[in-house]
Amino acid sequence: MATSVSRPAGGSASRIAAGVAPLRAGQGRSFLLRRLHSLSGLFPVGAFLLEHFISNTFATNGLRAYTDEVKFLTGIPFLVFVEVGFIYIPILYHALYGFYIWYRGESNVGDYPFIGNWGYMVQRWTGGIAFFYIVWHTITMRWIAPHIVGNPGVAFPKVQMELAHPWSLAAYIVGIVCASVHFGYGIWLFAAKWGLTTGPKSRKRFAYVCALICLGFIFMGFAALYSFRKTPQLPLPAADHPAEQALLNR
Repeated sequence: MATSVSRPAGGSASRIAAGVAPLRAGQGRSFLLRRLHSLSGLFPVGAFLLEHFISNTFATNGLRAYTDEVKFLTGIPFLVFVEVGFIYIPILYHALYGFYIWYRGESNVGDYPFIGNWGYMVQRWTGGIAFFYIVWHTITMRWIAPHIVGNPGVAFPKVQMELAHPWSLAAYIVGIVCASVHFGYGIWLFAAKWGLTTGPKSRKRFAYVCALICLGFIFMGFAALYSFRKTPQLPLPAADHPAEQALLNR
């Protein structure tokens, strides 16, 4: 990978062309794993990220719209199997193999301050931060009571309670930015490595498109955060008040 370079043996830095190395045949298992890692970043991981951001923007339409969206998503048949097969396993593979690539590579930003080297470093760090944010976010919102599956009415006030804590709010902001940057730059890398953009000019033009995608994701994420924050804190439906739960869950 051209963004991961080592110092020449002679001790003097030689001229190294910037760019993205193409996918090459004949690299055995490493080639297949890297191809799968690259593809999984768009589908299903990228597709899930897009769906998740869009779903959260329903909060801009108020409590009822967001609750209806959560009810629809949590009502998908065989939900656990869908989550494990299309979300958890792909994200886990993409993240762990990404960490392996990070471990095996070098980001010599100080010695070789090419844009590609900076991009390599940013892609690794934003991916790592986004992964740990996703793990924390999934545990707190999906697996810690009150549970939203079967009780979607708790989703909106539960998110509000999370965002009421300054550290949680900061984690959401950082997580949204890192996930957006990682995905936007990942699309650019995918297009370059798979030969969809050939030559510096096409890659430069496509970089603007990817930057707009990144900004669009950040905008959606921040719009949802603002909607949760601007709405007065709603109480969680009490377990001993089934009428209150039925009102929100219907």
